[in-house]
Amino acid sequence: MMKVAKGKKIVVFLDYDGTLSPIVDDPNSAFMSDEMRAAVREVAKCFPTAIISGRSREKVKEFVQLSNVYYAGSHGMDIMAPPRPVKSCEGNTPTVVMDKKGTEVLLNFLQILTELEEETAKIKGAMVEDNRFCVSVHFRHVKDEVKHHHLLVKKLSVQKQNSSLINSKAQVMEIRPTIEWDKGHAVEYFLETLGLSNSDVLPVYIGEDRTDEDAFKVLINQSH
Repeated sequence: MMKVAKGKKIVVFLDYDGTLSPIVDDPNSAFMSDEMRAAVREVAKCFPTAIISGRSREKVKEFVQLSNVYYAGSHGMDIMAPPRPVKSCEGNTPTVVMDKKGTEVLLNFLQILTELEEETAKIKGAMVEDNRFCVSVHFRHVKDEVKHHHLLVKKLSVQKQNSSLINSKAQVMEIRPTIEWDKGHAVEYFLETLGLSNSDVLPVYIGEDRTDEDAFKVLINQSH
């Protein structure tokens, strides 16, 4: 790795849950250790560093408590951009445009949170986490005999509402809009925004979740 990095500008991307913090029963208690926080702080002093998580950006920032890193939540759909003008490779300021279909998908998706909260309230041990642009249903404490039936019902209802289901980490069901944006797009956005999309840059991405594979694919394609 050091040989490959020689003469390159390094930029670091990190997942949160399972990478910077342990997987725990209570998602609100997924705290990173002081040692891990100190390590990330030191890395960020040397290299541009971004944390890309499925959680809400505000929640991740609350957990990490570092001001020298960039944050992206909701699998990259909620990004805290650097404090400077963002330029695309053509030199123009990028604009996010959402057509009628995209708007309908997002509005339908936002209704899911209320419906899931109503439904999961009937399931002992289930918990819904609002990640702003995605929703996580935690079922670690749901009895196995009723778990699969309820998950199937949720899967069918979600698919009818223009949203996609992600069976991410163990015992967590994640749902996000069917909008073409993921952690891979977030990585591309950060690299371009930070002016680090050149061939002399070595992006390093560390993550253990299936959704991190979207970022892996982007970086693998860039290396070829």
